[in-house]
Amino acid sequence: MTAQSVKILIVDDDPGLRNVLTVALEREGYGVQTTANGRDAVTHVFREAPDLIVLDIGLPHLDGFAVCREVRTRSEVPILFLTAREDEIDKVLGFEMGADDYVTKPFSPRELVARVKAILKRSGNDTQPAQHLTFGSITLGIAEKRCSVDGQPLALTATEFKMIELLMKSPGALVSRVSLIEAIWGPNSLVSDRTLDSHLRNLRKKLTSQGHGRLIETVHGQGVRLVATT
Repeated sequence: MTAQSVKILIVDDDPGLRNVLTVALEREGYGVQTTANGRDAVTHVFREAPDLIVLDIGLPHLDGFAVCREVRTRSEVPILFLTAREDEIDKVLGFEMGADDYVTKPFSPRELVARVKAILKRSGNDTQPAQHLTFGSITLGIAEKRCSVDGQPLALTATEFKMIELLMKSPGALVSRVSLIEAIWGPNSLVSDRTLDSHLRNLRKKLTSQGHGRLIETVHGQGVRLVATT
């Protein structure tokens, strides 16, 4: 997938910020559409199927968290949250709902573009050869970014998919928390352990819903690994 074919939806009620972000993203070759309220954003997502959403939390009609909840009922499109609040609980809540990244205002357009590129890269919007990974009853289609458990599709966010992919590439081996963070969010990332834990918790919940929540084992102070279940 080329940058020209990637569609990004910006949802923010500040027209000045929408314009700045639109210019920055279009300069990179992305197709950009915008909306100013949460209700219109949900309608747009289900109608246009964007490849990524840049989503402000403080929106009229429907706030960003509510938008995320509604979108996640039918889509695993990557979501990058924007917020003017630095409260840690907001970040944890956002990740638990399925957000892929989080930027606190004020931020530079360059930072946001870098975050967008990182999310798109790990969400599979680049060309890859066909490849599959299997661990027990879990199968990943790497090129298609599809996960199935016992033959049944399991919807994962881009971050969750990358996480299970990394673990499945080294089945049974202990993967350090630092290695996971760097592989998913990049070297020198400021992503915290709490952010990693939120995504791990979401992944476990989804696997638990298929009866396989104990596949992911955390070794305190060391890291995470996949273990066979009986």
